[in-house]
Amino acid sequence: MQKHLVCISFVLSTSCSSAQTGRADDKGTFTLASADVGGQATLEQVYDGFGCTGANRSPELHWTNAPEGTKSFAITVYDPDAPTGSGWWHWLVFDIPAGISALPAGAGSAGHAGLPAGVVQSRTDFGAPGYGGPCPPEGDRPHRYIVTVFALKTVKLGLDAMASPAIVGFNLEHEMMAKASIMFYYGR
Repeated sequence: MQKHLVCISFVLSTSCSSAQTGRADDKGTFTLASADVGGQATLEQVYDGFGCTGANRSPELHWTNAPEGTKSFAITVYDPDAPTGSGWWHWLVFDIPAGISALPAGAGSAGHAGLPAGVVQSRTDFGAPGYGGPCPPEGDRPHRYIVTVFALKTVKLGLDAMASPAIVGFNLEHEMMAKASIMFYYGR
């Protein structure tokens, strides 16, 4: 009996750890990277408001090894350290066509100039759609900013620019095939 439990535990832990890595298929691991944020945000990415004076420019992002059958992508930027009790959503962009594997720096601007047609940026915790860069409270420890790309099993989420971060998150989790994340820090 004990051998069976050990075997079952091993199989379950192996299955769970594979799911967490975002394993795509035989091509390799689904991976997200950025040429702009190597662990630390710069003033290029920092918000312009709330006492911060950055350029509020979304970072360049690129991803590889999406799972076979991916129909679209979504990207989120989230600060779990914001003193709100529920974190802070800095960027939610979805309905990115499956043929796209990168977004240029500044793609999250309010004018959507760097995004393909049909891509949706929804409302962030700043209250408006589009990228809102880091701006933690002055004197607080550096905050973590988690950038995640989701490979989705649907072409369109069926949401618009006024969808709340919670609604977008719910739909992303429901339609997700795999996800990959990077993290950077910023403090002031």
